[in-house]
Amino acid sequence: MKIAACIKRVPTTDAQVKVGADGKSLDSAGFQYMASFYDEIAVEEAIRTKEKLGGDVTVITIGPADASKEVREFMARGADSGCVLKDDAWHARDARSTAKALAGKLAKLGAEVVFFGKLATDRDNAAVGPMVATYLGWACVTDVIALDVQAGRGTAKRETEQGVETVSFTLPAVITTSKGLNEPRRPNLKGIMAVKAKPIPEETFENVPNQAVVHKVELPAPRKAGRIVGEGAAAVPALLQALRSEAGVL
Repeated sequence: MKIAACIKRVPTTDAQVKVGADGKSLDSAGFQYMASFYDEIAVEEAIRTKEKLGGDVTVITIGPADASKEVREFMARGADSGCVLKDDAWHARDARSTAKALAGKLAKLGAEVVFFGKLATDRDNAAVGPMVATYLGWACVTDVIALDVQAGRGTAKRETEQGVETVSFTLPAVITTSKGLNEPRRPNLKGIMAVKAKPIPEETFENVPNQAVVHKVELPAPRKAGRIVGEGAAAVPALLQALRSEAGVL
C-alpha cells in the first residue's frame, strides 16, 4: 500500500512572537522550528498502517531546504522516504495554494491513503486536509480518534460537537488525526543513524497564487494588571463585589 503523511514546519511553542516591519507578517528572526503537534500523530498512524498492511510511507512537506530536518526525524521513526516541496515563503501560503500543491504531489505519488494532522498549530485553519481530498476527489474523514484500515476500505471514529461518530469509507482517502488516536513513537539511535545520510529530495511545484490576502497582523492587547483584594475569608466580600461591579460576571 502506498501511504503518505503531510506535515508542516511551524515555530516552536516557546517562540517569542513579534510583528514584522511590514505590519502584515511575523518577524521570524530567531525562530526555531518543529513539526506541528498533530502531524506527529498523523505520521505515527501512517507507520502503523504500513506495519499492519505492508507498503511504504512517504512524508511530504512544503517549506525551505531546512525542512528536511523534520522529514528526516519522521524517517528515523519509521517512514520510508520523504521530500520537500521547496518554498522559502511557505508560511505565507493560504490553505488553497498549499492544498493544490500537495494534491499535485500526492496524485503523482499514487498514494492510497494520506494522513494529515487535524490542523497546523501555527494557523489553526483545519482546512488543508479536506481541501486536498476535494481536489483529488477522495473520501475525507476528519478529527479521527480511532481507525481501522483494510484493503480498499476503512472504518473510523471521529470527534464531533455532538459526540463520537463512526463512519466507513473507501480508499483512496484523506484522514486528519486528533489526540487520542495513538501515542507517537520516538526515534531511537539506530533509526537516527540509518537515515542520517539518506537524501531528502527537493522538488519544485506549480506556484498557485494565494486567494486570501493578509492586510494586517497585530498582537492582542495586553491584559490589565491584576490586584489583590485581601487575604483569607475576610477578602470574600471584596472579591464578590469586584466580580459583580468590575468584571460583570456575577
